[in-house]
Amino acid sequence: MAILESAELPSAPPQFTRHMPSLRNSPYLSSVVAGCAAMLTYLCMYAFRKPFSAATFPGEQLAGMDYKAWLVMAQVLGYACSKFIGIRVIAEMRRVQRWQPLLLLIGISWLALLGFALVPRPWNIVCLFFNGLPLGMVWGVVFSYLEGRRATELMGTILASSLIFASGLVKTVGRYLLISGVDQFWMPFLTGLIFVPPLLACVALLERLPPPDAADLDARGVRLPMSASERGRFLRRFLPGLALVIVCYVGLTVVRDFRDSFEAELLTEFGFGKRVGLFVQIETPIAILVLLATASLVLVRDNLRSLMIIHALMIAGVVCAGLSTLAFRAGLLPPLWWLGLVGLGLYLAYVPFNCAFHERLIATFKGSANVGFLIYLCDACGYLGSIVVILLKEAGGLHLSWSRFFGDCVLLLALFGGISLLASALYFRNKARLERRPVAPATILEPT
Repeated sequence: MAILESAELPSAPPQFTRHMPSLRNSPYLSSVVAGCAAMLTYLCMYAFRKPFSAATFPGEQLAGMDYKAWLVMAQVLGYACSKFIGIRVIAEMRRVQRWQPLLLLIGISWLALLGFALVPRPWNIVCLFFNGLPLGMVWGVVFSYLEGRRATELMGTILASSLIFASGLVKTVGRYLLISGVDQFWMPFLTGLIFVPPLLACVALLERLPPPDAADLDARGVRLPMSASERGRFLRRFLPGLALVIVCYVGLTVVRDFRDSFEAELLTEFGFGKRVGLFVQIETPIAILVLLATASLVLVRDNLRSLMIIHALMIAGVVCAGLSTLAFRAGLLPPLWWLGLVGLGLYLAYVPFNCAFHERLIATFKGSANVGFLIYLCDACGYLGSIVVILLKEAGGLHLSWSRFFGDCVLLLALFGGISLLASALYFRNKARLERRPVAPATILEPT
């Protein structure tokens, strides 16, 4: 991973930049283009990560557990290891010439998908571990192009919308390939091949983005690489609040990743397994609504006020997921509406964590930090939680249907996630007010 830390990487080759217009003199255009380029880059990355989940691998078992559960756990374990590595690597990464490590990481994951097709099962499970290992770094590299700007919420929300839309899109492409007769083990590699050309174009565009200007630096502070001692100081300064945030984020990651990985099984259980376009039909309205809600935060200039609004938005999200689950179990919601409303609630809480929350936290307290460090700290814990939950479902003796188990997880998230977010909001509000309070000058006693 040392390649991510190097400041001496060569400049992008001429074919990447020769015909690209400069965006430096148009800040508005730069913000919109930056967000779209980042979103499309991450969307293309999903074509190397999630297409295998469009297959159900019926009848495949290993050691008494569902074969697909092994695949999901292997990839998530690789992803989690990558997040732990990223706590240091992404935090210390220099903000220059990032196109090479970005393409290298995705290229390694694509080779792992080739191994998944060629290596006999069950040994090909290991290939998904090596598929997830490099991909966990991609978000931090892509977001580093966007952070520390006045329009970071707008750009970051456009990027984060790919978390919603991309999974449905690549799973739909994967399903079409399966229906066309492509083998389920070759389908992930071929899905990635389809997305290689747009990936190269989007990375080229990211490399043309200008750095934050003086007004950005004044409003949001300078974002520098963080040394180990700086990371330690930051954690000690905000440990109670960060612990509360991580509790909620672990729950969100577990439930969102479970829904994302096993959505095909949920739809099959409800009798919709053969409707190929349902992935996109469910996720697209969610992406639009979450994009509008989160992007509007760019209109709030006061950083502390924005941080509190973000907490309120995330609390509303987990409550929405919980209430819709109760309504579904009471027979008041049909299955597709339930999956859609739960998805809306999950992403209303999850997307701000991956763009606006950490950005506004750093801007509020003006500390020496970067968003990549905070995101990877939360992600590392979250994906470990995902592995534990899948093991609990498959090997823990819980003989529950997919929908029953998923619904129970959503209700637990709504309860404990809502409480931790409320406590987090109170902590950061009080801490900000205490640190902003002026210190009274010492009284000077005059001699009598």
